[in-house]
This record gives sequence, C-alpha cells and structure tokens, in this order.
Amino acid sequence: MQKILKIFSKEYGNINQAALLLGCFTFLSQILALFRDRFIAHFIGPSSGLDAYYAAFRVPDLIFISIASLASITVLIPFILEKMKGDTVTNEARKLLNNVFTVFFIVMIIISIIAFFIMPYLIFFITPGFSIAMQEKVILFSRIMLLSPILMGLSNLFGTITQLFRKFFIYSLSPIFYNIGIIVGIVFLYPIFGIYGLVFGVVLGAFMHFLIQAFASFGCGFKPRFSFNINFKEIKKIALMSLPRTLGLSFNNIALISIIAFASYLSSGSISIFNFSFNLQSVPLNIIGISYAVAAFPTLVKSFNNGVKNEFKNHLKSTARQIVFWSLPVIFLFIVLRAQIVRVILGSGSFSWDNTRLVAASLAIFSVSVLAQGMVALLSRAYYATGDTKRPLTVNLFSSILIVILSYLFLQIFQSIPMFRYFIESLLKVEDIPGTEVLMLPLAYSIGTIINFILHWYFVRRDFMEHESFITKTFFQSLGASFFIGIVTYLSLNIFSPIFGITTFWGVFLQGFISGILGICSGIIILYILKNEEFLSLIQTLKTKFWRSQVLVSPQEEL
Repeated sequence: MQKILKIFSKEYGNINQAALLLGCFTFLSQILALFRDRFIAHFIGPSSGLDAYYAAFRVPDLIFISIASLASITVLIPFILEKMKGDTVTNEARKLLNNVFTVFFIVMIIISIIAFFIMPYLIFFITPGFSIAMQEKVILFSRIMLLSPILMGLSNLFGTITQLFRKFFIYSLSPIFYNIGIIVGIVFLYPIFGIYGLVFGVVLGAFMHFLIQAFASFGCGFKPRFSFNINFKEIKKIALMSLPRTLGLSFNNIALISIIAFASYLSSGSISIFNFSFNLQSVPLNIIGISYAVAAFPTLVKSFNNGVKNEFKNHLKSTARQIVFWSLPVIFLFIVLRAQIVRVILGSGSFSWDNTRLVAASLAIFSVSVLAQGMVALLSRAYYATGDTKRPLTVNLFSSILIVILSYLFLQIFQSIPMFRYFIESLLKVEDIPGTEVLMLPLAYSIGTIINFILHWYFVRRDFMEHESFITKTFFQSLGASFFIGIVTYLSLNIFSPIFGITTFWGVFLQGFISGILGICSGIIILYILKNEEFLSLIQTLKTKFWRSQVLVSPQEEL
C-alpha cells in the first residue's frame, strides 16, 4: 500500500520522464476512448440519433472552454507560485484559490442556468439543418449535459494544484475515469434509456473526473472553501490575463460549432462520421502533442520567471523536436493503415463497410494535421508561460475564421465542380459511396490548423529564438524515416492482404499490425543510420526506468 501511495505522490522533473508517464496514461485513456467509440459504433452507428448526441456537446463544451479557461492551469500556476514559499502552501495561496473557487463556481452556475433557458435559440444556430423534432432532442440532451462543464470546470481548477506539484500520475487518471463513466452509460444505461443513457454517461464521467482531482488537491494541502471576503482586484487581474487565451480557445470551439452547423445540412450520419474520425486522430494527438506540451509547461514557466532565457529556449526546442519526432511517423502510418485502423476499432454491429471507408478517408485528412495540432499546443503554451496571451489569440482568431470560410468554400466547390469531387473521391478511394461531401469539413479543419501552426512557428522563432531554426534537422530526419515507414507498410499490406483477407476481424488486424511493425522497424533503422538525437535520447530514457523515478523534493526555482 505504501508503494502504491508513493506512486500517487511522485513528482517528475525530467521532460521525457514526465511526458512518457503522461503518454502512457493518456494511451490508456485513449484505449478506453476507442472502446467507447466502438460500443457506440456497434450499438448505434452513424445515424440521426447519434448526430443529435454529438451536436448536444457543443453548447456545454463552449461554456466549459469559455468559463473554465478563465481559471485554467496555465494562468493560475504563476499566480499561486508567487504566494508560495518553496513547497510550503501559504495562507495567501489558499486565500487566492478560495477566491477563484468561489467566483468561478457562482459564475458557472449562473451561466449554466441562463444557457438552460435559452437553449432552443442556441441549438437553432448550431443545427440549422435539423428538423424541429431533431432540434428538440438536441435541446434536451444539451440541457442534461450542462452538469458536465460545471464538474469538469471544478476538476480543471483542482488540476492546477496537481500540476503545480507535478503530480502527473493523478493528473493523468482523470481522463481515464471520464471515459469509464461514458462506457458505463453505453453498456449499462443505453439498453435501459436508449440514447439518453449515453448522455447520462457523460455526466457520470464528468463527476468521476472531478472527484479524483478534488481528492488529489486535498492531499496537496489545498482544500478550497467558499470565500466571503474576495479580493476582486486580484480576480480581475487573473481574468484579464486569461481573457485573450479564453477567447482563442473559444474561437476554435466556435469553428467546430460552424462545422457541425454545415454538417447538419448534409446527409444523415455526417456529424457522426466527422466525430468518429476526429476522435481517432485525437488518440496520437493526445498521446504525443498534448502530453509533451503539458509536461513542458511548468518548466517553461519556471525558466521564464527565473530569467533563464537559454534554459527556456532549450526546453522549448527539445520538446518541439520530440513532438516532431513522434508525430511524423504516426501521420504516415495512419494514412496508409487508415482502413485497417477504422475497421478494427469501429467495424462491428451497426457500423457498415461504407461507414468504414468514409471514416477512414476522413481520418486520413485529419491525420495530416496531427503534427500541426501538437505543435500549436506547445507553442501557444510558450507564450502563456511568459504571460503573453495576445499572440495566440490573434493567431487562433485568424485560423478559426479561416476554418469556417474554408468549410463553406470547399463544400460549394465539391458540390459544383465535378472534377474536384472526382479527384478527392478517387484519391481517398470513396468514389462509389454516398455522403462524401462530409470530407470537406476535416479538409478545412486540417488546412486551417496547419496555417495556425505555421504562424505560431514564425512568431516563436522571431520572439524567442532570434530567427534560429529549431526543428528543421529533426523534421527532415523524421520525415525521411517516416517516408520509409509509409512505403514499407504499404508494400507489406499488398503482400499480406491476399494471405489474411479482409473479411474477418483477425485478418484485417493481422495484415495491418504486421505491416505496421515492419514499417516501424524500417524507420528505426533509418533513424539509427542518421544518428537521430531524439531517437538516441529515447533509448537513454527507456534505460532509466522512468516509471520508477525517485521522488523529487524541488526547491522553489524548480517549480
């Protein structure tokens, strides 16, 4: 029991150790998310009812992002650090957290109540292409889900403490319990309540997400209580500091709302197709890009606050290179193995072969932007670490507007120019199935995100790197290895497809798995020949047994 408790209390200071730990637990969380989506695909499949379920997330998600990010980890950590003495939790730090907790809770409740009553007007703009009966269903689902942003927002607030003390183990458990709650809703509540069971599962998952962060925060010495003597001047300062970042995140969510609005005019199941493929591409994004960005942020804050510019630059460089190193091979694997991935994960029950091909095509388009999404998560945090939230705001605003414009333009071009339509359908091998117009939505999202990354990269080089190139060498080395991974995987598929066939689960799984392994082995050989620094660093990290790292009792500057 002492060993188990010691794992829960560990602090991780090495970026690779922290990111690998986060990556492992994110991987476990994503495995559960894949089971979640498989159950949904099996029992329901892309349909009008599932479209309503996915559309119902948009208002609660917007509330969560717009309000919860005003008291987010990236903004609160520097304020709390100023009031702490080393590892000691001071009364001033507790007072600040109590003030934030009180204001946040009251605002969240008020906003949720207002949203409850104006939900019919909101849903009309989110799903304008739905029938009145479908919109009423989305309204009811969204009202139930309003409990989710309250619980997740509080969990996010408590997560500030677990991140502050580098309790990455605890921080990584919440998404796992969130997905467990949704799976419970699918497996046990759906047979009783129908599609409403999925909605109840979301609320259950949010409650479990909140519960574990609350207990962890209590263990760190922070027990938020309602405060009746609030320092509104300090709260205002935090809110103003957070506002540009909040708006930036909200813009991206509004772009997704616009995509859902466009999809509501398309054939039934289009929203489901978009969300299935979006969730699949989120697996490598969360395991790689988000894990490294989250693990890097506390050290970036510490380096900047201590005025150690070179340490800040080096940490940002090494983390960016790791994201590039891991993301490029995943992109090539996902593009080549897209049909096998989708069929193995989602292909059962109500999920047809046409659904498989359409989701696979959408996944290939999304996969192109996995590197860009991971780098945006890191580079925007570099600005947040310095207290500059305006730069990410302007970039995110531009890219979000671009995504909305591109979504409309691509749909119009796809429907009015047959040559363009035939080119896209032939390229992705979906020319003989209906509903292919939905592919324009992930295409718009990916292009907008890639431009977002390019702009972030340009400004980071100018503002922090003095125009120094910091990912070029790793990019081309990893690109070369990834190219070989893709070629070997593709050739192996052609060899093994006749042997295993494509009519059974194990046949599809084995041809994809063996081909992927052979492709990865070829990439490893190329990286070894090139003496890639990230590859050699990975080998050294694995030798350290990062999961058994000693507890770090860090002085103030380490925080």
